[in-house]
Amino acid sequence: MSFGQPPHILVVGGGYVGMYTALRLQRRLRQGEATVTVVEPNSYMTYQPFLPEAAAGNLEPRHVVVPLRRVLNGCRVVSGSVTGINHAQRVAYIAPNQGAPHDLHYDILVACPGSIARTLPIPGLAERGIGFKSVAEAIHIRNKVIERMDAAASSTDPQLRRRALTFVFIGGGFAGIEAIAELEDMARDACKFYPELSPSDMRWVMVEASGRVLPEVSPAMGLYTLKQLEHRGIEMKINTRVKSLADGHVVLDSGEEFDAETIVWTAGVKAHPLLANTDLPLDDRGRIRATAFLQVDGVEQAWTAGDCAAVPDLTKGEGATTSPSAQHAVRQAKVLADNILADLRAEPIAPYEHKYAGSVASLGLHKGVADVYGMKLRGWPAWLMHRTYHLSRVPTFNRKARVLADWTLSLFFRREIVSLGSFADPRASFRAAATPPGAPAVAAPGSAAQQPALAGKPAGRAEATGQTETNGSAGAARKSPAPARTAGPAKTPGGTPLA
Repeated sequence: MSFGQPPHILVVGGGYVGMYTALRLQRRLRQGEATVTVVEPNSYMTYQPFLPEAAAGNLEPRHVVVPLRRVLNGCRVVSGSVTGINHAQRVAYIAPNQGAPHDLHYDILVACPGSIARTLPIPGLAERGIGFKSVAEAIHIRNKVIERMDAAASSTDPQLRRRALTFVFIGGGFAGIEAIAELEDMARDACKFYPELSPSDMRWVMVEASGRVLPEVSPAMGLYTLKQLEHRGIEMKINTRVKSLADGHVVLDSGEEFDAETIVWTAGVKAHPLLANTDLPLDDRGRIRATAFLQVDGVEQAWTAGDCAAVPDLTKGEGATTSPSAQHAVRQAKVLADNILADLRAEPIAPYEHKYAGSVASLGLHKGVADVYGMKLRGWPAWLMHRTYHLSRVPTFNRKARVLADWTLSLFFRREIVSLGSFADPRASFRAAATPPGAPAVAAPGSAAQQPALAGKPAGRAEATGQTETNGSAGAARKSPAPARTAGPAKTPGGTPLA
């Protein structure tokens, strides 16, 4: 297709698909052949398989993210959110992180905003729960676990100690299993520095609604994982649902009730809500309908891949779509970039086809499970395979070297057991010192105390809403409202843009 001038390629989202696609285009585009713009709220891409290790203190948090401006120095990076897309007019509506909203015109669209946490209307979830899709969430959970251990070790109140040392994870997929296994391993190791505590004082609970954990691996390996975690004292509540989390009081459909101060939600993902504010075709799960060539079905000059796309899985037959995993996303990005280049050069494009290789998971230091190409490993060999595989996949030599350095140092030194929870509000001490005696306390900017009229929502709801934005999101979960538009496809049935 002739554009009359170098076409402008817009990449919506800077996650796996967005960053890898832009990086490959940057490397392979000829001089003056096209320009590339990436719109992403964060200034970095997060390598999510390393979040459990970052939470456990095995990896430096900065080493599990890739700065977009450094890696994509041949592209324009816009720090902001896409609040809507009108592809018929080739325009995206941008809400920068700061400044006035504006329109961005393009010629070719790559829609890959990723996914957000899939939640349920459980009382107390928004107020008490925290996700596990970003570095901020992973480090917050680590800080909270250590803070609760500090609180329990410093208290003689048995009820306070039980509540502080109860940690609940909801969702037994890879994210949930790796998170609870790594954090329990870290906390168990930390008990050596708390004479007042022992591992038996802590209660770790995994709640899974289905009949098994790790559905991505074989049933035998899933059962092995279940038994290993139970052997470590983790309560694995299978075929169990959460009814309420109000005020930190956990109520299960089995009738069991208990209190917990740390509740982590890892029960799956859903396509980004931004897609409802576009004129792109969606399936019944809110994902963009795609062809095997990673083109948006029936739409010219629009491409998609990753968690937000319903990409046909050619290895499984008609009707099957690829799973929302990093394994597919990285490979789809390569095919996507190559197809865009081929289409620009009037060359044939290729379909995406990849047979799922299997999965690897870490269950703590020197512990793991792997089911790759029919080869089943457990324990230390699986843990080594997990690290080797992900080290090969993390982007850029810079990040590989830093991750390897972290792992090497951990062979000779213990993990750091320190909570830096004050990072969430670093000015708290200074505000207290600067407040005159007898004057009302000054609340933190943006805190619940400064937002009494937030549409009637409780304070915890405002905090939870702020946590839903994750790496690769295009901004529908941000608090900035989308500008009102008149384009019909970009509206909800009620006529209100989804922000």
